[in-house]
Amino acid sequence: MSSAGVVIVGAGQAGYQTAESLRQEGYEGPITVLGDEPHAPYQRPPLSKAYLLGETDKERLRFRPENFYAERDIDLRVNTCVSSIDRDAKQVTLLDGETLAYDQLVLVTGARVRELSAPGSDLDGVFYLKTLDDVDRIEAQLAKTENVVVIGAGFIGLEFAAVARKLEKNVTVLEAAPRVMGRAVSPIISEFFANVHREHGANVLCDAMVSEITGDGGEVSGVTCADGKTYPADLVVVGIGVVPNVELADTAGLPCDNGIVVDKFCRTADADIYAAGDCAAYEHPFAGRLIRLESVQNAADQGRVAAAAIAGNEKPYDVVPWFWSDQYNLKLQMAGLLEGCDETVLRGAMEDGKFSLFHFRDGVLRAVDAVSKPADYVQGRKLMEAGISPTPEQAGDPEFKLKQLLG
Repeated sequence: MSSAGVVIVGAGQAGYQTAESLRQEGYEGPITVLGDEPHAPYQRPPLSKAYLLGETDKERLRFRPENFYAERDIDLRVNTCVSSIDRDAKQVTLLDGETLAYDQLVLVTGARVRELSAPGSDLDGVFYLKTLDDVDRIEAQLAKTENVVVIGAGFIGLEFAAVARKLEKNVTVLEAAPRVMGRAVSPIISEFFANVHREHGANVLCDAMVSEITGDGGEVSGVTCADGKTYPADLVVVGIGVVPNVELADTAGLPCDNGIVVDKFCRTADADIYAAGDCAAYEHPFAGRLIRLESVQNAADQGRVAAAAIAGNEKPYDVVPWFWSDQYNLKLQMAGLLEGCDETVLRGAMEDGKFSLFHFRDGVLRAVDAVSKPADYVQGRKLMEAGISPTPEQAGDPEFKLKQLLG
């Protein structure tokens, strides 16, 4: 009897990585990758930066050339949506009614944009930035735009704002929270980057609650906040977070808690179903609690972990989380998690635009934020991975060589 093989639902970073890693791990059975977009798997981080600026193209966005999948006997299907999972029969049903059997199923369904509920959100000229097609539509509108309003000052919103300023657009950033990138970075980093955007000519406003998007003839013309102020807009980009796509798993009876709950091998409560990437929640050893991370690193590493487990080479997921963001000429690199940190020390000079922050919890290094200081980021991350902590005094002394602690 022939093997049904592995079916991977999702063709983003985690889906691509799972398929490639299965072959690298020596898995010889059938592999089917189902993606709901019309494109082969591609990188998302450049979309809001290099791709929008014309510094890279669709070909270079792809993880691999199109022939890669056929050469490795990976059946890649685009424009394909899964409507349900039958765990007893071990099969998935596609939107067109076709069924596919599986031996193991990998859910890498990612996350979708959180939609703005304010009146006028459906006007022409209001966009979300998540996919390649989203960015193509934004780029076409941006070329004929003078006034841009960005709703949400997370990584995506600020990266897009930086691109729009580079293109000499008038940019207003409206953030409902008290500070920019508040979910991801320390207050010091928030203040620094808010000022960077202001120095580049962007109008950055926090505690700004959007009440309405106004329009003229069905097209956006402005954004009104709760204080009654209206900001002119020919184009609005909304970046207010994402929602994990857990509906398939939830309907199939798999435990979900702000993500599909998995163990250290990315296995769900069903031994034959795995989940990875933006849709997966797990007891991360570095966090000490159930957590869901939205990052390229997490998606890629969990894809590798799921593939290894399926191939019979179990490797627990215990990587120190890391993230990055490019804004203007600055690169922000982060490792670890800020949660619970009670002491922060500065390494370098903020006024130089090259510095790092080392965050400690009970005297132990738990996170590093580095602004255009890649060596500090790399060494801080390696220290955390090795379970070695500098003292706050050592971290704060730019003359102290952190790498000597690594032996």
